[in-house]
Amino acid sequence: MNRARALIKYSATRLALVPVMLWLISSLVFLLLRIAPGDPVDAVLGNRANEMAREAMRAKLGLDQPLINQYLNFLNDLIHGNLGVALNTQEPVSKIIAKALPASIELAIVSLLIACFLGFAIGLSGIARPEGKTDLAGRLYGIGTYALAPFWAAMLIQLLFSVVLGWFPVGGRFPLSSLPPEGTGFLIYDSLISGNLLALTGAFKHIFLPACTLGFLLSGVFSRSLRINLEKNMRSGYVEAARTRGLREAQIIFSHALPNAMLPVLTITGLTVASLIGGALLIEITFSWPGIALRLQEAISQRDYPIVQGIIVVISMIVVLIGVIVDLLIALIDPRVSY
Repeated sequence: MNRARALIKYSATRLALVPVMLWLISSLVFLLLRIAPGDPVDAVLGNRANEMAREAMRAKLGLDQPLINQYLNFLNDLIHGNLGVALNTQEPVSKIIAKALPASIELAIVSLLIACFLGFAIGLSGIARPEGKTDLAGRLYGIGTYALAPFWAAMLIQLLFSVVLGWFPVGGRFPLSSLPPEGTGFLIYDSLISGNLLALTGAFKHIFLPACTLGFLLSGVFSRSLRINLEKNMRSGYVEAARTRGLREAQIIFSHALPNAMLPVLTITGLTVASLIGGALLIEITFSWPGIALRLQEAISQRDYPIVQGIIVVISMIVVLIGVIVDLLIALIDPRVSY
């Protein structure tokens, strides 16, 4: 009962900190955008607009008000769920994010599945024969994939499989010759639900290279983390006790060492998922993937304050919530965690 009460108190504390963290991040983004060089009015009207037109546009955008008033208006809109409208297109930012976010989430899910499969396979193969050739190759793989520049790896993979071999599309999310299936915005899911095998094939062909590139680059983190934690658990007392009972080595690894080694990997998985949502910028740019990271890059280049603020707030919210969920899962699973 005491543990359940302590867990509830810990969960309430972590959840109570979420609005504070989001407020700090939002405030920092607001200030950085205001002190950054450049004028958003130039992005809307261009450099040749006369001063009267510039002042009218500045008043329309609310940029003629004192900074504190702009900040209070920004917080008020944020509390009410209003992310503003784009400066150039006057489209609500919430709609822009709603269009781009499913593409990034879909790419993140497929990439994570590939990263987990490769990372766990390499990590487990290394622990089966420690210090052997397979283990050495797995360690080099983990270091190499972590050290690779994402844009360089993406361009090489794109050049080989799209340009030279022509197996996959160079970029985009869906064939231009056909319309994507309507629904949630997750093209693979929508294609499956509608039973459109042609659309499903097109969606898979376009997501394969960016997802494999991102999954390949992240798999080294999983393999190294799993390998290190498995090695540590294989030297523990309970594993030695299991060996004395005559259990097979494979049974010891999968039934005893692996569950305990998965707790640190769970933390890394949560952080990886959070980074995948908004951190795949270079991959999305290289493959012209219409996700939220690519939309953020376009908004920054256009000095579109509302879009930049809205996207960063949404990404921050996802990152914070995933972090809280992972912390709560670890506290729930591992009785050794004190809170």
